[in-house]
Amino acid sequence: MTTMSERISQSAFDDSRLRVVLLLDLYDGAQNEFLEVYEHLRKQVSSVPGHISDELCQSIENPSQWLITSEWESAQPFLAWINSEAHVETVQPLHGCVRDTRSLRFSVLRETGRTAPPTPSVAGFDFTAGPGYGGAPVRERGRERLQTAPRRGDGVMRHALTFTVKPGSEAVVAELLAGYASPQARVDENTRLRRTSLYMHGNRVVRTVEVEGDLLAALRHVSGQPEVRAVEEAVNPYLEQDRDLTDPASARVFFTRAALPAVHHVAHGGQPAAPLRRHALFYPAKDGCGAALARLLAEQDEAAVDDPDSPVEASTVFQRDDVVVRLLDLSGPLDARPELALGVRAGHKAGVLARLLDSAKDGVPTTDEELSRFLARSEMRLITDRRAPAQS
Repeated sequence: MTTMSERISQSAFDDSRLRVVLLLDLYDGAQNEFLEVYEHLRKQVSSVPGHISDELCQSIENPSQWLITSEWESAQPFLAWINSEAHVETVQPLHGCVRDTRSLRFSVLRETGRTAPPTPSVAGFDFTAGPGYGGAPVRERGRERLQTAPRRGDGVMRHALTFTVKPGSEAVVAELLAGYASPQARVDENTRLRRTSLYMHGNRVVRTVEVEGDLLAALRHVSGQPEVRAVEEAVNPYLEQDRDLTDPASARVFFTRAALPAVHHVAHGGQPAAPLRRHALFYPAKDGCGAALARLLAEQDEAAVDDPDSPVEASTVFQRDDVVVRLLDLSGPLDARPELALGVRAGHKAGVLARLLDSAKDGVPTTDEELSRFLARSEMRLITDRRAPAQS
């Protein structure tokens, strides 16, 4: 059996405290404007549920470089905040002051010298939406919750983007998205695109990416490629929400709203014995149930990966609000073990899943036949799946 230390694992559901580090590079002469905007925003963000505190720092070596560190009760409230429309509106005034940003997120594993949580103060905010955050079982000290052990990573950042197209345009959009030329895998000395998969479910498009290195640099690299821009321009007339990727402000809003972060990933640490098949499943949650649904799937996949008889070799759960997508790498057919493929390893969990799903209108799937039908309705249509060639 694969142990916690041997598995590849990351999760936003370990409930440990979260530290967010935001690096900012200001435009020349924008310091006073930045401070004025920040002072106005801090009161708004300090009342966001789950926010504990933050610090604003200025570099002693380069005064144009600033640092905001914020602390949150856990990753879940932070992710809910940065993926909200309120966040988009709140940080908008800052974009006129800030040339570039980089956001890093960490679960708190060890600390020295503090015995109680700080008093909530100023704003913790972010400019980007990104992947989930690693963690392990936590221990509590009053309100303090820390990771007790590190998880093992694989050096890969996982992220997804999602948007909807006008009903009736699905076939045209699928053809456009399947036909683009792949961008160069190498982004820079430290960043490389590893895999891009694109799926559709009804009129919803989901593009997942795996990146070695800097995720934001990779997304900028892809969006800037002429062949990708041409395809995106061709898709624009069919989108339900207008966008203009040639306008930095419009592009920023689109990518923020389209972000579908990876909130959980688990995989065997060793090499699979057989070639794996990748599938994507779409889970439309009832209003307000997206996080609970994603957590349920994550818990089931943790157990499935440890089961030597399970075909589930790896799973990534993406979640934003009530949109949940689960990416599976299986060692056999999707319907060989429908309960594991659907994410309901324990029998009674099928009922829990059905109660969380907005589409669960025809009863709780209990038999293998019912589970298979349920699974078929959830499976997304593969449009393209592209891997970068192996590095020499």
